[in-house]
Amino acid sequence: MSKALQKRALPSKEQSLFKELLTLYETRQLKKGLKTADQILKKSPDHGETLCMKGLILTNMAGRKDEGVELVKKGVRLDLTSHICWHVFGLVQKADKNYEEALKSYTQALRFDKDNMNLLRDSAQLQTQLRLYETLVDTRHAILKLRPNQRQNWIALAVAHHLNGNPKEARMVLEHYQRSLKNVPDYDIEHSETLIYYVNILEEIGELSEALSVLDSSSKSRSIVDRTSILEIRARILTKQNVPEADEAWRSLIEHNADSYASFRGYFTYLGISLDQPNPEAVAKLEEFVTQLPRATAPPRLQLNVASGDQFKKLVEKYIVKYLVKGVPSLFADLKSLYIDKEKQQTIETIVEALRKEYASSSVVPPTSSDACAEPTTYLWTLYYLAQHYSYLSQHDKALSLLDISLQHTPTLPELYMCRARVLKRAGDYLGAARCQNDARLLDGQDRFLNTKFGKYLLRAGMVDEANSIFGMFTKKDAPSPAADLEDMQSLLFLLNEADAYRRNGKLNLALKKYMAVKKIFDEFEDDQFDFHGYNLRKFTINIYLKLLKWEDQLRSHSGYVKAAIEASKIFVSVADDPTIVASLSSTNKMSDAEKKALKKAKKAAQKVQEDKKATQVANDSKDPEAVVPKDEDPDGLKLLGSSDPLEQASKLLHPLTTLAPNNIDAWIAIYDVAIRRKKLLQAAGALNRAAALNPDHSELHVRFIDIKQRASAFPQVPPAPIGFVFTEAIAKHIPDDLSLETFNSQYLQRHSTESQAVLASAKVLQKLNAPLSEVEETAFSLFGPEVRLDIPTALSAVDFLSSLKSSRLDEFKSLCQTKFPLSTVFKTSAELAPLREQVMLGSPSNPSPEEATP
Repeated sequence: MSKALQKRALPSKEQSLFKELLTLYETRQLKKGLKTADQILKKSPDHGETLCMKGLILTNMAGRKDEGVELVKKGVRLDLTSHICWHVFGLVQKADKNYEEALKSYTQALRFDKDNMNLLRDSAQLQTQLRLYETLVDTRHAILKLRPNQRQNWIALAVAHHLNGNPKEARMVLEHYQRSLKNVPDYDIEHSETLIYYVNILEEIGELSEALSVLDSSSKSRSIVDRTSILEIRARILTKQNVPEADEAWRSLIEHNADSYASFRGYFTYLGISLDQPNPEAVAKLEEFVTQLPRATAPPRLQLNVASGDQFKKLVEKYIVKYLVKGVPSLFADLKSLYIDKEKQQTIETIVEALRKEYASSSVVPPTSSDACAEPTTYLWTLYYLAQHYSYLSQHDKALSLLDISLQHTPTLPELYMCRARVLKRAGDYLGAARCQNDARLLDGQDRFLNTKFGKYLLRAGMVDEANSIFGMFTKKDAPSPAADLEDMQSLLFLLNEADAYRRNGKLNLALKKYMAVKKIFDEFEDDQFDFHGYNLRKFTINIYLKLLKWEDQLRSHSGYVKAAIEASKIFVSVADDPTIVASLSSTNKMSDAEKKALKKAKKAAQKVQEDKKATQVANDSKDPEAVVPKDEDPDGLKLLGSSDPLEQASKLLHPLTTLAPNNIDAWIAIYDVAIRRKKLLQAAGALNRAAALNPDHSELHVRFIDIKQRASAFPQVPPAPIGFVFTEAIAKHIPDDLSLETFNSQYLQRHSTESQAVLASAKVLQKLNAPLSEVEETAFSLFGPEVRLDIPTALSAVDFLSSLKSSRLDEFKSLCQTKFPLSTVFKTSAELAPLREQVMLGSPSNPSPEEATP
């Protein structure tokens, strides 16, 4: 017997106790398991496997995770040849989401027990999670050899081959599997899913005739039970074969679901007809479906995309009248995409204005297909549509006057107040918008949507505490705070809006904390897929599982992550440029005595909640023990803001965007800002090149061209080859060496003199070029020129820019902005905003109370 085996051997009594220990852990009887482990260790204190099992149990008990991890590490050191020790170490690392290290531990364990099914199964899941498909094939093959009678092992091997880019191998495995099947009952869902997957594989490798044959025979024999999939796949394969039967297949699919836009687009693609531009042939073809499927909504709506001129006018009038009579609030949202075509936009406006006049004078509506006269609300919905129409066109005064008429007509319709809030938001009156949204909420105080919408508007107005109190009406009462509960529920809407509110209020620490909370949610999304690697194969939901993997691979292309990453990186960059920001925010976070008293009271309440939770947990510890929710060591986000490597953190945030958001110019600009400060010259130049390929005249990109030229000029020596040559060549491509930066900026301003963002960018460049302050201010004030198209976001950016310069003309600029945007409140002083803030929570005086409101 080797020394390792001698060291591992236990007396018979302790061997029995060790087997019992394994059983106790598997049945989650942790306290009993801990006592059993201690009994073994009394006799054999250096038994590595027992130490590992004891550590594993401790990692699952409240507050003892660190102690458990140390015990596991000690156990592994004492017995490096035990598969149990390495398996336990892998379980601990997997629990910490450290999948790469966990896989290494499993690989070590398999060296000493290569046929352990649990180890192989867990390794396969880790390999899928890490997208190591080549080694996944080997692992799945080993599992199949050990358990050839389990159906899921055949499917798992086929999926592994498919993911590894070998669909032909996957086909062979599936065919071998199917030959082994006997007496499969009808309507077997698992077998149906497998056959659909097999057909998809055949289609992917180009065996269209065989795929169609399998599909038809399986559907006739009722082996495939998913009728929608049968119709979709059949239409798709026949289209690829370019045979006349495809027409009938697409029509069958459309009849199966007449409201599927995808089915109509697939059919018209087969016909070679575009649904994205005017086409009389498409209108006529769609008319057939309108007649055949009178209750379907997709054909008449698609007709509006492809009709033009008088034909469009006739069709859209019929469409609008129908839905105004029905009182469909989402009609404008439905037609808004048509506004890209200015002619169609004008036609719709003319029609609805004519209907408004007609409905105002009479309640009778011209006969439609099913309605002979209008309800009294038809006139109201016409006004509502027009208000949204004019608001979309930035004609805010006109929209508000129409809403005034609407509210006189029906003062108890929440949609009218919500529309008014939207109009005021676009006009720059965020406080007025929040007040109107409150008016809508007060009509039905228990409506979660109205309350949530009000909370969102409060955040936009910078009233974070008030927003939290509104959200708190629908969050868990035992949660530490509404914000904490919403973060646990992974509410991206709340986190992004709260982060934006903190950023606008100058609280960069709290803004950064919320943006990083968004990043954490996407990390959790990525981790959550782990359990599905085994579950989907057990349940044979193969096709949706493959879609899940593709979705996970594109996860961080989500607009929520993109925005959070870009905004957080901007904060990290600002801290890297000016570390005093952290100290200044730390000093502003010092509280008054009243605030300290309120915080102390809140902490006591939160502590009581945690104690109650802990008591409940202790009572249930033997059933399902869980670790206590970890305490937030950085509630104000100041540690995060003051991290020692802000640029490194920003780089990690932005890295996924290089492949997942390649067409987002703001992402490339943010990548440049981080790379140039990290002295990653080629990466910085590459980011500018990618941004310039998207829009060479982008205002922020113009500022970065000047920035990189200045930084290159300030280098004490030219970067070494080959970096130096590539870097300087990339700069010369955007700014020729013989052109001064002043001239480059002047030419840019001349080319884009009517674009407000370009004018502001030119002012920023002048400041970077150390131009006199008066010249910078004059350029900024040229935003009010008659030909410049100034909007509120650009005006606010200009205010921030002048404020950073400590310009003496800042108040003058704000005054001109207020004149330019009379409905706006964002340019008012704090003293002027105070009474408006108080009014938000009270609502408008004319708003009816919930008791007075009638449906």
